[in-house]
Amino acid sequence: MSQTKDSGVEERPKWDNKVQYLLTCIGFAVGLGNVWRFPYLCQIYGGGAFLIPYLIALVFEGLPLLYLELAIGQRLRMGSIGVWNSISPLLGGVGIASMLVSFLVGIFYNTILAWVLWYFFHSFQNPLPWSQCPLNDNLTGFNVECVKSTPANYFWYRETLNITPDIETSGSLHWWLVVCLASAWCVVYICFIKGIESVGKAVYVTATFPYLVLTIFLIRALTLPGATDGLVYLFTPDWEILKNPQVWLDAFTQIFFSLSLAFGGLIAFSSYNAEKNNCERDAVLVGVINSATSLYASISIFSILGFKATSGFNSCVKENILALTNHFEISDQNITVENYDHWFKYLNGSSPGDVASLDLRPCDLQTFLDQSASGTGLAFIVFTEAVIEMPGSQIWAILFFVMLFSLGLSSMFGNIEGVLTPINDLKLVPKWIPKEAITAIVCLVAFLTALIFTLGSGNYWVEVFNGYVGSVPLLIIAFFEIIGVVYVYGMKTFSEDIFFMTGKKPNIFWKACWMFISPFLLLVVLIAYVVVQAQKHPTYPTWNPAYELFPQTEVKPYPDWVFAIIILLCVLPVISIPLVALYKLICCGIKKSSAPAQLNPYCNEGFEVETREQENQ
Repeated sequence: MSQTKDSGVEERPKWDNKVQYLLTCIGFAVGLGNVWRFPYLCQIYGGGAFLIPYLIALVFEGLPLLYLELAIGQRLRMGSIGVWNSISPLLGGVGIASMLVSFLVGIFYNTILAWVLWYFFHSFQNPLPWSQCPLNDNLTGFNVECVKSTPANYFWYRETLNITPDIETSGSLHWWLVVCLASAWCVVYICFIKGIESVGKAVYVTATFPYLVLTIFLIRALTLPGATDGLVYLFTPDWEILKNPQVWLDAFTQIFFSLSLAFGGLIAFSSYNAEKNNCERDAVLVGVINSATSLYASISIFSILGFKATSGFNSCVKENILALTNHFEISDQNITVENYDHWFKYLNGSSPGDVASLDLRPCDLQTFLDQSASGTGLAFIVFTEAVIEMPGSQIWAILFFVMLFSLGLSSMFGNIEGVLTPINDLKLVPKWIPKEAITAIVCLVAFLTALIFTLGSGNYWVEVFNGYVGSVPLLIIAFFEIIGVVYVYGMKTFSEDIFFMTGKKPNIFWKACWMFISPFLLLVVLIAYVVVQAQKHPTYPTWNPAYELFPQTEVKPYPDWVFAIIILLCVLPVISIPLVALYKLICCGIKKSSAPAQLNPYCNEGFEVETREQENQ
């Protein structure tokens, strides 16, 4: 990162080279959602069929918005608040909304990195601690909760989270999670201590290492027994499921969250570019790499899930074979996994009463493949169970959690930049305070706020933040971004800016998307999402050993006070958009009826920026 001075004025820092910028944008866009949420959505929404709405969302919503953010940040050379306030003071709240979303997402996102650190530290044990159940308090047998579920479930829900039965039971702070959370925020601070200058160095590792690990996993996963079954499951489309509107909603929101649109981080990163840089090529490159990474990771994940399903199926069949051979006094060498179905039909036909009395488990490979897990469940339960069965399990566990930490850390850079740059734009901090101190204050406030996630009910609150902070607010922010650039800043002016930066004006596809297709799709998705959510009271799965169907999760409705917080999380980040616009309109009225000296300085500053932009045009 380089800086120059001209006439005593410090210019905006610039990237040392193009590679740093691209790696930072790719690292911000490619995150944990590419590894666990995208494969999960493919699994529950018909495998290859989900790729259709996903690609449509990428082409008509994701890429146009990504191009717009990179272009406007590069041209105006400011963070999110500065950009929108420059376009019009009435849009200043859009930048504040992006900053709040970045902060709220960052606090729960780094909590996931704290969990990753906890698992990483335990990955050096032999055997892995989630591979077997611990003894009970009397040391006379294994822990009952663990035996009823699985060792992987027990280590996640009890040893890691020590989770409470529901969200209303808070529990106490868990010191081990507090330590891991503090460590995660310390790593973020160290990487960000010099701002973009130090981040530009860190991304050489954080943005590239996950691809190395994914490639290693891909090679290993494809050689595992059952990998083919997993890949067939991934790429076999269920066309009927496309009739479900929820599929389309999830595809569009996945593209949105995956590309990190409307967070403000991409605008901030592009503002450090040289003025004449091909931002169109950058947008296409980042968008395609992000989606290709999701598919690349899914091949590895589904190969491993196929292996896990095959292992579970074989274990199920072997238990049944043991019961059959003992009861019918048949040599276990005669009945194998391969000919089990033949023997079962023969014995069930000749002695149905005896077979029924054995209470054999139903063993079906498709059932094991259908056992999906979302989000944290995929990383901390499904994958850890699969790792146990792999030779050299400690090495695979270490590599996996280092990869997750690298993915999450590079995304955190964008979230923190989406907070710090607007703070500088607002000039809220005196110039004599060094940026290292500002970064430290932001990280400390985020850490203290995130302590709620280290309570016994912390995982429930992570799911609340994950489900609602990154949905409606991002859609609303993006809608106002497009309207602000196309219909306030002006399509003609924006096209001339792109011509100045890239040497060519945007083609008809980009213009059609910006002016009509993308805002229309955003509005449709937003309305549909609100309508779908309003039709049902939100629920959440709980881990309750006292539940009669345990180890199944007990689904409970959110209490009314939690539902009120959910609404607050959806409204709070974007309430600044109308409030700032109202504030500016009031300032405008005062300006017309009062002397300039009587005006609020911030209101004055906004109108001065607008005037300068009009003069430049």
